[in-house]
Amino acid sequence: MSKRCELTGISPLKGHNVSHAKNKTKRRFLPNLKKVTFRSDLLKKNIKLNVTNAALRTVDFKGGLDKFLASAKNNNLSKKVKKLKASISPKK
Repeated sequence: MSKRCELTGISPLKGHNVSHAKNKTKRRFLPNLKKVTFRSDLLKKNIKLNVTNAALRTVDFKGGLDKFLASAKNNNLSKKVKKLKASISPKK
């Protein structure tokens, strides 16, 4: 399981632990991931996604997964979510 948000594409960052003596050791800043089940009103089914806490709040703010995907950019989404977005949004 990769430590990447499926909706926003946020992945671990690199940095240093810095001691009082200014010694630097490498570390990773991991995103705050949650396994969440969303309900798609248009598809009428549940979708399990690995999502950061910030993305979860954004989906709630937008009014649900369907409305979030309508305004989301494709380059941030995972393959699974891109397929979901294609099935939700009507082709022109």
